[in-house]
Amino acid sequence: MNPRGNAHTLVQARRRDSLDKRQRVLTALTTLEQQGKKITHTAVARSARVSTWLTYTEGIREHIEAAQQRQKPKPPQPTDTRTPTATLRTELELARQEIRDLRQEQERMRQALRHQLGQQLDTLGTKNLTERVDQLTREKQKLEDTLRQTTEDNHALHSRVTSLEADLSAARTSLRRMIREENKSS
Repeated sequence: MNPRGNAHTLVQARRRDSLDKRQRVLTALTTLEQQGKKITHTAVARSARVSTWLTYTEGIREHIEAAQQRQKPKPPQPTDTRTPTATLRTELELARQEIRDLRQEQERMRQALRHQLGQQLDTLGTKNLTERVDQLTREKQKLEDTLRQTTEDNHALHSRVTSLEADLSAARTSLRRMIREENKSS
């Protein structure tokens, strides 16, 4: 706030701020261009820490567009203008050889990748199978222990049932005798 109402001071402050921002944009543009990064209005604004709007203003936009033009690749100039067909044939043969080399390298890479993946699968498969076999062995042992305990309990219960049946039979026989003796005495 300007308590005295001096507009000239405010105008000078805004002008200094504007010049500072414009200088930061031009510096950021130069830095991005030297680093070989792609020049865009957004990239320049982000690098200079200003709004994108400023990069589109007159006096700045022209610098950015010129930098973008400098970044565009230039078409290669033919080196030998006397025999363009021979040069083209040589370049074509070199390109074919490079393609053959790249295909061979691609196949080698595929084979190496297949081999590596196969080894990883073998390692994972063996480890998982070993763990699963160990788990199944432990479960089998638990089931065998349970079966043995159940069989022992079953034998004990059969012995108990046999003993109780014998006791019951003896009690019935004894009861019959008592009833007969009671019926005879009455």
